[in-house]
Amino acid sequence: MTDAQSQHPINSAGPNIPPHNTPNQASSGKTTIDPAEVEKFSAIADEWWDPFGKFKPLHKFNPVRLAFIRDSVCMHFGLDRRAKNPLRGLRLLDVGCGGGLVAEPMHRLGAQVIAIDAAERNIKTAMTHAEPLGLDIDYRSTSVETLKAEEESLFDIVLNLEVVEHVADVDHFLETSAALVKPGGMMIMATLNRTLKALMLAKIGAEYILRWLPAGTHDPRKFVKPEEAKAALTRAGMTVTVQTGVSYNPLMDIWRISDDTDINYMLTAVKI
Repeated sequence: MTDAQSQHPINSAGPNIPPHNTPNQASSGKTTIDPAEVEKFSAIADEWWDPFGKFKPLHKFNPVRLAFIRDSVCMHFGLDRRAKNPLRGLRLLDVGCGGGLVAEPMHRLGAQVIAIDAAERNIKTAMTHAEPLGLDIDYRSTSVETLKAEEESLFDIVLNLEVVEHVADVDHFLETSAALVKPGGMMIMATLNRTLKALMLAKIGAEYILRWLPAGTHDPRKFVKPEEAKAALTRAGMTVTVQTGVSYNPLMDIWRISDDTDINYMLTAVKI
């Protein structure tokens, strides 16, 4: 995405909110890491596993995305989702793993998990939580581009969950992530749509009115439209197979899969 930003849809302004361009990093294409985002999450790294703390919304959101991942993977690879360890034998990469809220369940489902995060404090929190539980998860403080340069084996599954809205260069990030997927493998992505509705509810409502998230958690200019994500993945050799919304039901206090992609959405993409 770096040679001519104007050629890529991720850099074209949406109807309501212009996208955010990070100086130097986005133009250089050498890194996907946004230091400000790393600092932001490092500051609250100790709270990842507190279901009533700053990551409470993520704990609420986690069951629906875990079920989506399990079912999508099992459908793609022809596995029995009701089995005790349906992902056994599959190699999985969790990008932007935070404190390990997804890496641990994926390991319990049988996958061989490598989980990476640019924030070293997040990795230390994840390792501290996993060690007494005897969970053999390979946690690393690194980036997708560094992993691509160093890792010899590709992955059956790459997860990019609530991370693309925090990187410096979305197209380069998705391209590099896709390069880590083996032929026949898949990527699952979850993020926020760049719409007025998402600005009002996911940013202003969640951070400043309901106080679900710390103020400043998200920059709405960095939200990614589904068509932009699809275009980037297509250029990276992936085929998007599923797009679904995720909506919050305030009466039942639960998240559920829905047709509404205006705020939260998830994609699955495969590499042929």
